Amino acid sequence: MVIEGASVTATMVAVQFLEVGGNTLIKAATNDGMSIFVFTFYSNLFALCFLLPLTFFYHRKRAPPSISSSILCRMFLLSCLSTAVQILTNTGIECSSPTLASAMLDLLPAFTFILALISRMENLNLKHHSSQAKIIGTVVSIAGALTVTLYKGIPLISDAFQNIEIGASGIHLSVKSDWILGAFLLATASFCLSVLYIVQTWIIRDYPEELVVTSICCSMVVILSAIVALIAEGNSKVWILRPDRELVAVCYSAICVVSMRSVVYTWAFRKKGPIYVAMFNPLGMVIALGMGVIFLGDSLYLGSMIGAAIIAIGFYAVMWAQAQEEHTTCENKFPPLLSTKIDV
Repeated sequence: MVIEGASVTATMVAVQFLEVGGNTLIKAATNDGMSIFVFTFYSNLFALCFLLPLTFFYHRKRAPPSISSSILCRMFLLSCLSTAVQILTNTGIECSSPTLASAMLDLLPAFTFILALISRMENLNLKHHSSQAKIIGTVVSIAGALTVTLYKGIPLISDAFQNIEIGASGIHLSVKSDWILGAFLLATASFCLSVLYIVQTWIIRDYPEELVVTSICCSMVVILSAIVALIAEGNSKVWILRPDRELVAVCYSAICVVSMRSVVYTWAFRKKGPIYVAMFNPLGMVIALGMGVIFLGDSLYLGSMIGAAIIAIGFYAVMWAQAQEEHTTCENKFPPLLSTKIDV
């Protein structure tokens, strides 16, 4: 069980690295003039071309269970949410930056925690240390994300490009209309994504076939995003995919973000639940900061270091709480001498 838990954690961390890289490529593609709506369509279309053969190969010897009308309706709802999240997130990145996207999506644990309690996917007992740690860890992670976003402090590593004036208080809020719009879109995407997590967990617990669910939902997103793109874009030239950064961004997003992330997240929902998955978003903020400093030459500020440390504390608090809950479940299900394997 320990090995399985470590494998889920390691896989989720790897996906966060891939997602941060995808956000950077999306920003580069939209800066070159690519339409967000067309990008969403192509990335899901390419992902579907990758997922369908993989699904058929995986189930070549064992056919998946039949899909009930209830599961199919949930998949359609999931596809609508996925389309909205992708368009809102990509548009928010276009208006702001990948770093702000990582920061605003750190609201996800709070939204997911509340929705999981409302939907009774998460049990909360304030008398248990694990529940207390989960609440504190969630709040601390959000506080760390807000620290990174709102507080800069003195530069620890500087570059020549400085586009934000440092005030005496060290608090920096952009007044650009595009930046504010981007933050609003990303916050809305964060809430929609938390609803998506709940719906996806609801589906996968009743129909535990990750590849089938991901492939069907991806095909629905292709249709929905095509309809949205046709309505939003009147110029036929935007559909031409140029063989430069646009093609690289679409291919990367299709394979690493839409396909791999969706399958891994669906698997993690079944294994650990929605709150566990949501808690990895603050970690993406730390990864975005590190990659920005190493690969893009961004400045590293004191506020970023403090915020990253706070996020790490909150993250590990929730991971500890999750481990404690699983250990308690283990003891309740099996006698200590016979407890050799747990299938979560």
